[in-house]
Amino acid sequence: MRAVAITTPQGIDALGFIERPDPSPGHRQVVVKVRAVSLNYRDLATIKSAGQRNLKLPLIPCSDGAGDVIEVGPGVTRVKKGDRVASIFFQAWLAGDLTPAQRQSALGGAIDGMLAEQVVLSEDGLVHVPEHLSYEEAATLPCAAVTAWQALVTRGALKAGDSVLVQGTGGVSIFGLQFGVMHGARVIVTSSSDEKLARAQKLGAANLINYKTTPDWEQRVLEFTGGEGVDHVVEVAGTIDKSLGAVRVGGFVNLIGALTGNRQADLGNMVAKQARLQGIYVGSREMFETMNRAIALHRMKPVIDKVFPFQEARQALKYIESGAHFGKIVISI
Repeated sequence: MRAVAITTPQGIDALGFIERPDPSPGHRQVVVKVRAVSLNYRDLATIKSAGQRNLKLPLIPCSDGAGDVIEVGPGVTRVKKGDRVASIFFQAWLAGDLTPAQRQSALGGAIDGMLAEQVVLSEDGLVHVPEHLSYEEAATLPCAAVTAWQALVTRGALKAGDSVLVQGTGGVSIFGLQFGVMHGARVIVTSSSDEKLARAQKLGAANLINYKTTPDWEQRVLEFTGGEGVDHVVEVAGTIDKSLGAVRVGGFVNLIGALTGNRQADLGNMVAKQARLQGIYVGSREMFETMNRAIALHRMKPVIDKVFPFQEARQALKYIESGAHFGKIVISI
């Protein structure tokens, strides 16, 4: 079977196809025929920093994939041949709090990922996907969707009437918008593109802010919320000071990424607001399964910007690097 692998630490252009024997399952393992893989900024960062991180090469990247179970090993009870499944990000984080040992089970980083025609995984490292989703849609869920779900629902206890600020229109933020609307929350979206803001409005965003034309966007958030601030911030840019300015007293700032490279925060403002700054690192299988039940009930559809064929994996990664996408980028296998 074919796979895309990081063979040398030279970035996207050094990615290449490799041939490996078709995998065989061991005890409580299954073989999944991968139908689609979605990309995250984390995948791009892993590929570009492989040399600095001393990753064991060759490494198959990407954590998020969906496909069919085509073979099961002895002792398997959670899935059966023919089931439609998706990978979980941390293969060993099933429930509870994340442990240091479980952090070493991240697909496409600590261990080989999903950008291959076939993969062998523990039965514990899979979830069944909602029936109404295509393979491409299901492949978008393991990282970005679970991250937004943990931030807003598992930890934030999101409820009707809450207000949510999401930064940008990448995968995590668009899932945050969709989950906010699903729960009856008021969602405010920031972006540098008026076109993307218009698309976010069609998904249910209540208020829109172009942060290029409105650099003091935290003040606009306060205006939208009657001076109170929002209950939840999905912080992906690294603009923590501005997020603390936009959050209400006692609200949540969910630190998910720092795309601008800025990680500084005014701790005095954090104390004065009694704000809860929490780091979010994807989520457990239990969170994934709870989220899938909600997605199935509401028949929610993930937003896919573009689907690339397997042979254009490099182009797909360059597209996510450009930042031009709205929602998720998928590779069809």
